[in-house]
Amino acid sequence: MRCAEVDRRALRARWGAQGNCSRGLASDVPSGPHASARCSEGSHLSQRLESRQPQGQMGNSKSHPGQEFSSRFLPGEQAEVNRLFDALSSENLGSSTSHRSFSLQALKGHVGDALPPEMVTRLFEGMQRVDGSRKAKGPSEHISQKQFTVSMSHLLKGTAEEKSLMILNMISASGGPVKARDVYKFTEDLIGSVVHVLNYRQQLRGWSQKPPPGSPSRVQVLAAQLCSEMKLQGGGKLLGPQWLDCDCDEAVLEDWVFRAHHVATFLSLVIHQGFLLLCSTLELATLVPERQVDPQREFASLLDILSVIYINSHLPQERRLRWRLLFATELHGNSFAQLCGHITHRGPCLVLLKDCDGHVFGGFASCSWEAKPQFQGDSRCFLFSVSPSMAVYTCTGYNDHYMYLNQGRQTIPNGLGMGGQHGYFGLWIDVDFGKGHSKAKPMCTTYGSPQLSAQEDFQFQKLEVWAVGDAPKAEPARKTRSILDVDPEARALLKVSGRGCHSEGLREVPDEH
Repeated sequence: MRCAEVDRRALRARWGAQGNCSRGLASDVPSGPHASARCSEGSHLSQRLESRQPQGQMGNSKSHPGQEFSSRFLPGEQAEVNRLFDALSSENLGSSTSHRSFSLQALKGHVGDALPPEMVTRLFEGMQRVDGSRKAKGPSEHISQKQFTVSMSHLLKGTAEEKSLMILNMISASGGPVKARDVYKFTEDLIGSVVHVLNYRQQLRGWSQKPPPGSPSRVQVLAAQLCSEMKLQGGGKLLGPQWLDCDCDEAVLEDWVFRAHHVATFLSLVIHQGFLLLCSTLELATLVPERQVDPQREFASLLDILSVIYINSHLPQERRLRWRLLFATELHGNSFAQLCGHITHRGPCLVLLKDCDGHVFGGFASCSWEAKPQFQGDSRCFLFSVSPSMAVYTCTGYNDHYMYLNQGRQTIPNGLGMGGQHGYFGLWIDVDFGKGHSKAKPMCTTYGSPQLSAQEDFQFQKLEVWAVGDAPKAEPARKTRSILDVDPEARALLKVSGRGCHSEGLREVPDEH
């Protein structure tokens, strides 16, 4: 297919040579016998190039500002984008409608305290640089309607490539590669803005905006996790301080935005909630689950809003709307029997604990817990870490030892486990409550996870279990075995004494599973 043969650098060079041409970009779209094969790539590149052209050299001078990108939005959405621009530019009316614009001061005035000032400035400078001049400009510069429309189009409906260009604009005025440390700082600012705007708009849905006292900053932890998804030039990953001075060009950022989907999601959330633009298109309910806890028994969770958002994004889609507290040591005591009584037959849930060294980790059980001597669950299960690092570890396919819960057996382990094997679980909570282990050297066979706890054999301070999604329908009463079914001597004594089993023939002996 000819799309793969398009040389982007050549197109850019050709565009630079025609920079003073007054024609629209339509003349540069491929034509002829290969037009259909090259149309998609050509259109995409032309939009990208157009977004970086100096104002006044873009398209037909008689066209409505931003009209080239209006097709990105539905008519009602485009009308909302136009209304926001009108509100922002109302204090700077020029002699011609086509020259209307707004300043950084106007944008900050509209946003108010909904976003941190540094993020508003980043967004403004990103829109400023859409014209392609790539020159550092002062805050007195203005944003045209075309720049605004193109920016909103890229940020809300753009491809990974277009979003990465906007991120580059928000980081640097030079247009060249940026340092990995600059990308990390941008990521911190973005994540911090998410927490800020959700709190300001009262959209935390019951969760705390801050981690428990003594915990590391979840903004920094999540920023490190997202940046760890970045593949630098040469294929390396951002793993430690030595990588912070590496260069990140447009290709690296585009690949990163594609891999770390939270980046695009957080950018959209900041625009939707910060600018109050197209809020109806934001599926906030699936991003931030509703926290359901008995109001008479409130407690401080180990989770904050960022860790909830991160874990929730890895759950099955239908399980992301609400989390219901099933068990917490703070409320229900330190008892394995109490744990089993509160979590069995309650649907998919998250088990979360904090060890005595401050590590917070757990696992997602995709099916209802049942106390039985066999492994249970399926490949949707995973293990995760919240602190000191955030990560999710999904199934490797090596075995099916997803979930295990047993109590009251003498010949096999009693406790709750996920992954690995008996005696070597990726996560294990012992029946001797308060103790556990995470034996994964070099990694858990089921989930590919490392040791989650600070010590291989650990003691934990707190444990929580959250059911996710809607509560399961009431299950029919389970058949229980009579004492006579498990004790043949009792049956014999009844017969010797002349007392028969009156229920014999009226019930079926349950099968042993």
